[in-house]
Amino acid sequence: MWNYPKLFDLIVVGAGHAGCEAALAAARMGVKTLLLTMNLDTIGKMSCNPAIGGIAKGHMVREIDALGGTMGKLIDRTGIQFRMLNKTKGPAVWAPRAQADKIAYQTEMKHLIEKTPNLFIMQGTTESFTVEDGQVTGVTTKEGIFYSGKTVVLSSGTFMRGLMHIGENNSQGGRAGDAPSIGLSKCLSDHGFSLKRLKTGTPPRINGKSIDFSELEEQAGEEGIFFSYDKQEYERLPQVSCFITYTNAETREIIEKNLHRSPMYSGKIEGIGPRYCPSIEDKIVRFSDKERHQIFLEPEGINTEEIYVNGISSSLPFDVQYQLVKTIAGLENADIIRPAYAIEYDALTSGQIRATFETKKIEGLFLAGQINGTSGYEEAAAQGLIAGINAAAKVLGKKSLLLPRSSSYIGVMIDDLVTKTLDEPYRMFTSRAEHRLLLRQDNADLRLRHLGYEYGLIDENQMAALIAKQKNIESEVERLNRIFIQINGHGVSLGKFLCRPEVTYLTLLRDFPNQVFDFGEECNFQIELELKYTGYIERQKADIARYQEIENIKIPQSFDFKKVTGLCNEAKEKLSAFLPETLGQASRISGVSPSDIQVLMVAIHH
Repeated sequence: MWNYPKLFDLIVVGAGHAGCEAALAAARMGVKTLLLTMNLDTIGKMSCNPAIGGIAKGHMVREIDALGGTMGKLIDRTGIQFRMLNKTKGPAVWAPRAQADKIAYQTEMKHLIEKTPNLFIMQGTTESFTVEDGQVTGVTTKEGIFYSGKTVVLSSGTFMRGLMHIGENNSQGGRAGDAPSIGLSKCLSDHGFSLKRLKTGTPPRINGKSIDFSELEEQAGEEGIFFSYDKQEYERLPQVSCFITYTNAETREIIEKNLHRSPMYSGKIEGIGPRYCPSIEDKIVRFSDKERHQIFLEPEGINTEEIYVNGISSSLPFDVQYQLVKTIAGLENADIIRPAYAIEYDALTSGQIRATFETKKIEGLFLAGQINGTSGYEEAAAQGLIAGINAAAKVLGKKSLLLPRSSSYIGVMIDDLVTKTLDEPYRMFTSRAEHRLLLRQDNADLRLRHLGYEYGLIDENQMAALIAKQKNIESEVERLNRIFIQINGHGVSLGKFLCRPEVTYLTLLRDFPNQVFDFGEECNFQIELELKYTGYIERQKADIARYQEIENIKIPQSFDFKKVTGLCNEAKEKLSAFLPETLGQASRISGVSPSDIQVLMVAIHH
């Protein structure tokens, strides 16, 4: 064993989306950071769908950007198709999504990491971490090197005891072409952490030159959509279309005849998969009333013919995949160049991390990404960003960044990870947020950018632009409510007039050019929404204020729930397992009733 001569403030293990955000944030905060990865060539790799954003996920990417993270800026530069989803619904659920050139994305990420001050990268397979007096002190690699660190972020993705399945065949690996991480699972178990097996999967990839696009439905992108609030001067990559096709009765028949060969149904797979991103086998079984299932053919880049077949994730044998793909319209002569597969991996069971992502058992050890039981690039990146900020804050002696549910989708996810028992990979949805109208994708900068500034990830110019934007919105909302016009003989303020469904801010600019100012598309939209939804917004703010009392009541770390007279046995058991840090967290733990919270409140203040 050789001790590497440098002492690091933070060691980040794993260079997926969580690890990259964690390392970049910490380094930019001024702490000496080491990013350890099994393969330097797979930094920021898109292991599954080469896309960023989508329903609720797009909200999170904009929040990451508002806090000073990286994902939004990278997808803006490397996206090859941009769309705003849910435009037929209310603005609370509008969501940006972009198809990426996956090679360009990971190349940009690797270069950014290479040139960031305070950030060091090293290729190596982490086997274990060391602990002294309850505090993490560093990590050891399979190559026989010990790296000393004051804090550690584990972001191991699907690599911990990763096992890949294609039909009856399985092999160890963190993803196709990459070896698994074996030692970390044992190390975590040896230190008293509880692990579970989860499962995810990916569809086949097809050579685009073998697809007949002539009969397929084309889905073009949209112009003017950005994830980052900091518009940069660069030329976007060439934009491409995606295409839509469907499974059919023949596809279904092939799958049904071969279900016994799927490791999911033969019992070979132990891990629990994501309910909301099911394999094609699961779709056929669980949604047996549906005659067909939608498939999106999505290009993986502008310099490749590789097509991602979104909608037929599978662990069926390759010969079955070969048959079922050829039943699909447009894919009759398709050449599969990468087979679909499922992968099982280790993750921590619920209740073992704090809202900072620091573990409850070991000081200075943080966890981010799929190790916490989540799925998705965006969920991972958000966790990595917060874990990196908090690890750096711990080293610097600054207060932790804590995001409540009412602040953001990231805050909703964190609270769910801390208080809920997760039996399957966690995925973010707009329905998980109680205050969706306040947590829109368009106002993430207004909600969170001041926090990014506080932790040194947002600079003076960015903050000045935000303050100017806030002032323009507030003053114009007030001014429009004071300017009256005549409508059918009645005086109506421009603010009230804008509340009409058929009226937009563009309407005011067109019809009242001398009385209404143009602040630019983003600012104009904020003014319009503030006025149109003012009643609903105020109601949601009042709801948040009502619950704030118990949210802010701290529970002492040494508090013994089992000694509280009046708590039901289930509440004592659940509270002792999860160790909530506030009454608000305690109130959202399954098995804890409102009467238990009342008892707990009295006991804490006793």
